[in-house]
Amino acid sequence: MQKRPAQKPAATGIPRAEYARRRGHFMAMMEPGSIAIIPSARELTRSRDTEFPFRQDSDFYYLCGFNEPDAVMVLVPGREHGEFVMFCRERDPQKELWHGYRQGPEGVCAHYGADDAFPVGDIDDILPGLIEGRRRVYYSMGRSADFDRQVMTWVNQIRAREASGAVPPGELTDLDHMLHELRLIKSAAELRVMRRAGEITARAHCRAMQFCQPGQYEYQLEAEILHEFAMAGARHPAYATIVGSGANGCILHYVDNSAKMKKGELVLIDAGCELEGYAADVTRTFPVGGRFNRQQKALYEVVLAAQQAAFEAIRPGNHWNQPHDETVRVITEGLVRLGLLKGKVSSLIERGAYRDFYMHRAGHWLGLDVHDVGDYRVGGAWRLLEPGMVMTVEPGIYVAPDNPKVEPRWRGIGIRIEDNVAVTAQGHDVLTEGVPRTVAEVEALMAAGAASATAGR
Repeated sequence: MQKRPAQKPAATGIPRAEYARRRGHFMAMMEPGSIAIIPSARELTRSRDTEFPFRQDSDFYYLCGFNEPDAVMVLVPGREHGEFVMFCRERDPQKELWHGYRQGPEGVCAHYGADDAFPVGDIDDILPGLIEGRRRVYYSMGRSADFDRQVMTWVNQIRAREASGAVPPGELTDLDHMLHELRLIKSAAELRVMRRAGEITARAHCRAMQFCQPGQYEYQLEAEILHEFAMAGARHPAYATIVGSGANGCILHYVDNSAKMKKGELVLIDAGCELEGYAADVTRTFPVGGRFNRQQKALYEVVLAAQQAAFEAIRPGNHWNQPHDETVRVITEGLVRLGLLKGKVSSLIERGAYRDFYMHRAGHWLGLDVHDVGDYRVGGAWRLLEPGMVMTVEPGIYVAPDNPKVEPRWRGIGIRIEDNVAVTAQGHDVLTEGVPRTVAEVEALMAAGAASATAGR
């Protein structure tokens, strides 16, 4: 069986030149005389001889865009024969026939910008020579026990030859902080991909709202969401989809998605697609029968007002926690106004009384990971927002079905509204505007969906 020429990968929203710039920025942060070792993800067994769909390690992908398992990227600033070295699987026509196409070392050089590439099976013979003479090794210890041992084996091989003139590295340094600081600020190309992911996710949520009818099962709404993702080119969700109707909406990470939905209940959907490695993360809560009742509407509008207050606090120079503080203030005020909390708002906030109803933070960083990398505090203080940061804004109110402190009419209502927001030089930009947010907009969209379904019968 003959080898085919190395196949050029499909075009993506992140150009090859940007990956080269990322590697350049990262190497510029490394100490002189150092080397960085970044392994790819590995395939994971699902059951016996089947695997989960492969998902690349985000740090590895950020620096090269290469999407195969069993690879190791090595960055060696100042190396005469090229600073970007890759170890990867060899081309193998027989294995490619069964398991799919591989780039091989020649493809990695031709299509991913590697200066040198070698079969990963040769790494034990080649990599110690690249490490030798380097004063510092940058590597994220603790992610893979097997690879940790492999790295230490290479270092110890050099140490064993120290008496004969070999020079082992003097330090092993975690690379996470430096690399994650780069990942925190998104480029224009990244923001375009994330906006597209947001648009796809918005359409999926709209589809679910229009499809929803009493008597359906939660997993049927999940199926509508996943269908829209895949048909738009985002084959996988960024995380397990949450579809919680009735009291299930009060379970923050509910993923059973197995209950039959009833008229008069709300359903909370937390779902986002992954596009070219980048995540969207959107939540909407809407009435199964198409109309909010009085209590549902009252709590929904408090959550919506809290989200709007958080949006207004997102701008350069404000700190990370200001949007959260705004959601706490608005939600506490709303709960007092509706009678679910009693007392002075400032005192209730000070002692955390709102946490019975709002127990999570207002958001998190978003990017290649759903809960993306980047410090929230710098030097013990909340981090200041900068253009290019992307965050979620997701306030919520959850009235436990067994909460004896509130009237029965409020119990079992769970509401969360979540959108993805980029910090801009002028303030902020909501990347997921395509999903209805107000009560009137949600009810109008659901009415249109119900009318369409009736006409199609």
